[in-house]
Amino acid sequence: MERTIGTEITFNRPFMLSTLLLPLEAGAYRLIVDEEEIEGLSFSAFRRTSAQLEIPSIATAIGSRQRLRVSSQEIETALAKDARAGD
Repeated sequence: MERTIGTEITFNRPFMLSTLLLPLEAGAYRLIVDEEEIEGLSFSAFRRTSAQLEIPSIATAIGSRQRLRVSSQEIETALAKDARAGD
């Protein structure tokens, strides 16, 4: 069994990802995560198989959006850096 979960993440400042040449603007972004069930367990558990960041930000009025494949680690690092910059 597979599932897809969409969440909204927010950056308060522009941020960089390794696959981009220019920083992305601050704002709310949709993060789409695909997971697959880990079979053979006595309880339900899932493992992340891919993550995609929908660009540009949700607030940007544009006709088309792209999904950029990202690593969960890179997104978590960028969010932590953004949070630290606000201290």
